[in-house]
Amino acid sequence: MADKKEFFIKIENVVAFTTLNVSISLNKLVGSVENTEYEPEQFPGLVYRPTDPRAAALIFSSGKIVCTGTKSIEMAKEAMRKVVDKIKESGVKIPKTYPIEVENIVASSKIEADLNLEDIAFSLENAEYEPEQFPGLVYRISDPRVAFLLFSSGKIICTGAHNTDDIHKALGKFKRKLEGIGIKVKPVAE
Repeated sequence: MADKKEFFIKIENVVAFTTLNVSISLNKLVGSVENTEYEPEQFPGLVYRPTDPRAAALIFSSGKIVCTGTKSIEMAKEAMRKVVDKIKESGVKIPKTYPIEVENIVASSKIEADLNLEDIAFSLENAEYEPEQFPGLVYRISDPRVAFLLFSSGKIICTGAHNTDDIHKALGKFKRKLEGIGIKVKPVAE
């Protein structure tokens, strides 16, 4: 596929998760780990904010951990390993191996364009545009399953991908859809 890496993308956020399949005492953890918040009457998970790499982790007593806020898949996995190490340091027996899966990548890209989002919404199936509620057009595709936010400035936000190849594949499909309704799409090299 010629347009595989045609777009410059910037990863804005990666959400990853793991399940350790062990019980974690969140009360004990909040007492022994810095940068944690635990208010069970407001939210059932403990929030831990590691600083290197900078992230936010939601830790649940069931052993499920969701990590968000990093700018790459590698950073998300590194942050997750550091979170698990902190849990281990607090005395919890952790399995030797645990899967770290990417749940969602939010990435941005840009095309050279002055877009009329109303015309695009009218011409594209599956497009939603309600400017009184949100300034961007929402467009979803099913393979890969992602959603795009398209702004009149040409900025594109892609969310829902699990890897960067899917982002490039989805942007290529979106480009072809836009060109199919007569819009010239020229990716901006950052």
